[in-house]
Parts: sequence; C-alpha cells; structure tokens
Amino acid sequence: MADAATRLTALAGELLGQDLPVRIRAWDGSEAGPPGAPVLVLRHRRALRRLLWKPGELGLARAWVAGELDIEGDLYRTLDLVAGLLWERGKGSGAAVRPLRDPRLRAAVRELLLLGRPLPPPAPPAEELRRRTGPLHTRGRDRQAVSHHYDVGNAFYELVLGPSMVYSCAYWEHPDATLEQAQHDKLELVCRKLGLGEGDRLLDVGCGWGSMALHAARHHGARAVGITLSAEQAAYARKRVAEEGLADRVEIRVQDYRDVTDGPYDAISSIGMAEHVGSARYREYADDLYALLKDGGRLLNHQIARRPEGDEAGYHVDEFIDAYVFPDGELAPLGRTLATLEDAGFEVRDVEALREHYALTLRRWVGSLEAGWARAVRLTGPGRARVWRLYMAACALSFERNRIGVNQVLAVKTPPGGASGMPLRARSWGSPDR
Repeated sequence: MADAATRLTALAGELLGQDLPVRIRAWDGSEAGPPGAPVLVLRHRRALRRLLWKPGELGLARAWVAGELDIEGDLYRTLDLVAGLLWERGKGSGAAVRPLRDPRLRAAVRELLLLGRPLPPPAPPAEELRRRTGPLHTRGRDRQAVSHHYDVGNAFYELVLGPSMVYSCAYWEHPDATLEQAQHDKLELVCRKLGLGEGDRLLDVGCGWGSMALHAARHHGARAVGITLSAEQAAYARKRVAEEGLADRVEIRVQDYRDVTDGPYDAISSIGMAEHVGSARYREYADDLYALLKDGGRLLNHQIARRPEGDEAGYHVDEFIDAYVFPDGELAPLGRTLATLEDAGFEVRDVEALREHYALTLRRWVGSLEAGWARAVRLTGPGRARVWRLYMAACALSFERNRIGVNQVLAVKTPPGGASGMPLRARSWGSPDR
C-alpha cells in the first residue's frame, strides 16, 4: 500500500480537480508533492480527521491551532499558494455537491475516510470560542466577544505591538520606518484630520490601551475620554495615563458606546472599532456618534472594509476569525459605510485608503511574534500563539491581494447653515503635503 503522503496527494488532486501546489509530509514520515514547494506537515492522523469532519478553512484552522498541522518553509508563500483553495473553491453550490455526483470522487472520499479513521470527531481546541448566547451585538454579547479577543494578557500584546501599543494600521511615510514611528505618524495624522487643539474634547471609541487618547492630550492639549469594553485594556491605559501625569486630561472608561451620554464632544475618533459593531447596529452606531458631536464636530472613522459581493445576501463571516479571533465581527464594503454615515446626517469630507499600510503593519507584527515566539508561548500558550501567527499572516496577504482594505473616513456634523469649518484644501492637514 502506498505511503500516507502519496495517497493524500493523489486524493487531494482528485477532489480538487488540480494538483496540490504544496508538498505533504504525513504522520508516517512519508513526503510527496512538487519538488521545492513549501511543505504542509500533518503531524497526526487527527489533522485529517478534522478536515473530514469540518472540510475547509475551519477544519484546517483547528488542526493548525492544535499543532497537528504545520508549515515548513515560507509561511506567506504557503498561504498564498493555498489561498485559491480556501477563498475561491466552495463558492456556489456546484463545488459543494460535486463529490456526490462523480463515482470516482465518491471513491476518493471513501479512501480518505479509511485513511483518516474519522470516528469519533476530535474536540475543537480550547482556544476556540464556544457557543455564544443571546442575539448578535447586545451589550453582554459584545463584552464577551471583546474579552475573548483582548483579554489574553497585556504582556502578549506588548510583545506583538511594541511600545506604541497601537492595534490598528500604522501610517508608513517610508516602508523602512520603524513600527513605532509609523504608529506615531498614524495617531498624528488622525489628530490633524480632526483638527484637535488646546482644550478640545475628544471621545476615542474603542480606545484600546489608551494610545490615541494619550497622544491627543500630550501633543495637542486635548481633553480625551477613551472607552473600551476590555477591563484589561482599561487597567493598562489608566496606568499609562497616571505614569505620564495626564490624569487631568485623559479619562479611561469601561463603557459601551451606546451608554455615553456626556456630549457634546468636539471630535470623535473610532480606530479599528467599527468592525465590531455589526451590520444590524451600524446605523445606530452612526446615529449615536452624530448625537455626541457638537455642530461642526468631526468624526474620524478608521475601519477595515471588504470587497462588495455580487450577491450581498451571500456574505458570511470568516469561520476561522469568528471562532478564534474576532467573534461576531463583520466587515462592510466602503460604500455601505459611507452611505450609512450620510444617512445619519454626516457630511463625508475625505476618504483615504491605507490598504498597503496595513499589510506592512501586519508583517511587522508577525515578525515581532516570531522573534519572541518562546516568550509568546509562555505568556499565552502554544495554541493562542499559533492563532495569532496564522491570523496576522493571512490578513497581511488579504490586504496585499486586495481582498480587504482599510480606510480613514473623515466626516463632519455640518450645521444647517453649511459652515463645515473645514479648510478649503484639507489634504495637507496642517503639515507639508504627503
């Protein structure tokens, strides 16, 4: 009987209708596939069982997180080679039913079942978020989702994000800049777009570890309120505020944006937070932020966007990210975000696409994680560290390949008289042209 790797390579070719672009090394030590290609290492037969019980991305992710599946060679190249199998195959009904129609493919499935010995189904890794209760995007369920993602230890985030502790796309004046400088430049860009000045009230929605609020107070004299649903983030941010002697200018709250009632604010920043809101709540989000601004106040909404679907009813949340990274997170096309902000009353004044900037940022984060791998595993466990390595590397490729983008949208609560307060030529943002 042929070795496991040869059988798996042949069976995968039958099922996919094309040769695998990577090599396979199986649990019995055998190896097969195109010479010189990266190697998918199946360390245990259980990895195959996971794919048989949950075909596609989630089955692969479970095997990866559990350490049963690994990659030998360049991680980015490997993910790029298999991206078509993950993102393109399975779209539409034909790919899903094809194995049932073709006797040869049915025979391949039966052989995989024998090879994988699929009973019983393996339990999901402990890092997978279990069943969630209640309707989407209630206050309680949103707290649970945020806690799953952010309350994994501030020391782990320090290792990945670096001293800036900014968990969003940096702004790269030059690709060889340091991550710290690029994040500083992003915060400065946001402050300039908002036109912050001495004594202005800023609400930072989804404030993370407090970096935006601190930057606005330290460099622009703003009085900032940062809100987050993560208790660990809030504790860390408050410590930073105290250490910098800015307690009279910066307040950090554990609070839902729907519960903020102390407007009006001169400006609102929402950086990497709107992805958590959900399509059903996005108009409520826009209405609430509009109500919290003074007339002439500005909103800077920094948000990941997906490409529009041909049939928007067919959009579904990525299984791996929903189960392991951002539970209940949803991405919207840029056009829908702009339309919702306008429907809420905002005048959209500027849109800046930063897609390539996020790819650079993610590659730096992956590099930091890999350089500190042993410490990351000690801090958060091998499964969680593997989640983050896969998630960030795959996202970097998604930004590079234009599967997703990220945009800064500047909008104004323009009063009835039409005086927006915006400069005639805004793109310089008070600094030399970029």
